[in-house]
Amino acid sequence: MGVGRRKGRVRFCAATVVTAAVLAGSGALAGCGSSGGPPDGGASRRASPAPKPVPVWNRSPRSVAAVGDSITRGFDACVPFSDCPEVSWATGTDSGVDSLATRLVGAPTAAKRSWNEARSGARMADLPGQMAQAARRVPDLVTVMVGANDACQDSVDLMTPVADFRTSFTAAMRRLRTGAPKAQVYVSSVPDLKRLWSTGRDNPLGRQIWKLGICASMLGDAQDDGAAAQRRRETVYDRVVAYNGVLKDVCAKDVRCRYDGGAVFDFRFTGEQLSPWDWFHPSKDGQGELAEIAYRNVTALRAPA
Repeated sequence: MGVGRRKGRVRFCAATVVTAAVLAGSGALAGCGSSGGPPDGGASRRASPAPKPVPVWNRSPRSVAAVGDSITRGFDACVPFSDCPEVSWATGTDSGVDSLATRLVGAPTAAKRSWNEARSGARMADLPGQMAQAARRVPDLVTVMVGANDACQDSVDLMTPVADFRTSFTAAMRRLRTGAPKAQVYVSSVPDLKRLWSTGRDNPLGRQIWKLGICASMLGDAQDDGAAAQRRRETVYDRVVAYNGVLKDVCAKDVRCRYDGGAVFDFRFTGEQLSPWDWFHPSKDGQGELAEIAYRNVTALRAPA
């Protein structure tokens, strides 16, 4: 008789477990054991805590390689029409700029643990080659700032197509991953060229320099407010926005890549932050602002939206 009751209780518990699983998604019911008493003789079983995931993004990288164009080379920031990499926002050693590398690595060792592979005049099509060079350094962090020259052409018809821009950036990321699979990548947005035009257009010296052909697609005929000129500048603006969309999209596909969320594009350069020789490239003060933006984003707990 006792055995029969025990078997009945076992069948009841099994049925209860099945019913609970169906109704509540649970695989067992507390207090239901093989003998009808508390499981494990009343002892509670506690699952081991799951290990905390290790963050992929390292907020304190110890080496930096920079790729990109004339902005990262510090062009026109020290002397007219020349590179000045010592004031580069990414890898410069000038204390007045306090570059990203200096802030991350420290001034005494920044020069030994940072490399500037950028080239003045570079476009996105040049980035795969630069990335391959950066990968040979096996850096903790690679900074990317490129795209202005893709939009700055003699005419809007010569601007890099968005599809080609995407293809080249994707290829550049692939080249980096081949040689440095664990390197982090910080991608700066392309600056707002239309805002730069608006800031410098009233400077007589700047307008004269612009006539030499600097970013003619945006800066040409700087004082012309006619419909055609406005459409031309708006076309360049839209292309830069599209480039930044590509940078964001491609970067989002790589777990070790962080886009600046449009911080550089949104930054309002003042006259003091533009080169006194061309009113287009960042001055030493402007380079310091770019370094601050980069440091803030690289060391943030979360990537910018």
